[in-house]
Amino acid sequence: MSAKRFPEEFKIQAVKQVTDKGHSVASVAERLDISSNSLYNWLKRYGSNSEHYQELSEQEKRIRELEKELKRTQQERDLLKEAAVYFAGESKKSTRS
Repeated sequence: MSAKRFPEEFKIQAVKQVTDKGHSVASVAERLDISSNSLYNWLKRYGSNSEHYQELSEQEKRIRELEKELKRTQQERDLLKEAAVYFAGESKKSTRS
């Protein structure tokens, strides 16, 4: 019998159910139809004390910063578009006089 292969994101989400949400290993393992042993191994690898978790936290922090910057830049772009429309209208009015 071959072992099931799970995507890394699935493993990380399973670990977060234990570490972040406080669910027991047994309940998460049963709900996800995985062995408790697998989940314990994933906790060692992806848990809050692991190097991998620290790296993900830094990446998530950077993503949040970039999303904020993107939102600000989009707002600036929209404002500039509105200003361009406004001044284009003003320009047409002054050439008609």
